[in-house]
Amino acid sequence: MIKTDWLNLRPWQDGDIEPFAAMSRDPDVMRHLNGVIDRDAAVAVIERYSASQARKGHCFWAIERTADGAFLGFCGLRLGGHPGTNVNDELEIGWRLARNAWGQGYAREAAEASFAWGWAHTDRPRIAAWTVPANEASWGLMRRLGMSARPDLDFDHPDFSEGHPLRRHLVYTIDRPAA
Repeated sequence: MIKTDWLNLRPWQDGDIEPFAAMSRDPDVMRHLNGVIDRDAAVAVIERYSASQARKGHCFWAIERTADGAFLGFCGLRLGGHPGTNVNDELEIGWRLARNAWGQGYAREAAEASFAWGWAHTDRPRIAAWTVPANEASWGLMRRLGMSARPDLDFDHPDFSEGHPLRRHLVYTIDRPAA
């Protein structure tokens, strides 16, 4: 578990299923992610993240507010992106928070803790993040975290057809700090 001043980033638990499924049904939360998903699909996501944790020692971890144990969303690291793209071998940082957790600094705190974990536990030279151009909140956070736009790594998401508003993805990276 990763502890910060306000948060715990931890492996997924059975009690996360219902709040994650509810978050995944929120059209505002899922607006830049190809729409809402049902409970079964949300469970499958948690199962994939838990399997990654078991195999690699990291995943997009559940975020829990320390003060009350409330589930807020997820943040963490995963290796590999999308086959056939410029990010397939990148260590990705990702986050998604429930709407009631937006605008309170939780995503930034969780991302900074994930960066620290990544630098301490991997040998990767950089960490990358990506989102669609319309997701200003996400790429704005990337900038505030000190990440730099990498147009040379931008890609068209293979799951979306030409002209789809979620096809183009912008990539930001941050390099490993000097020792």
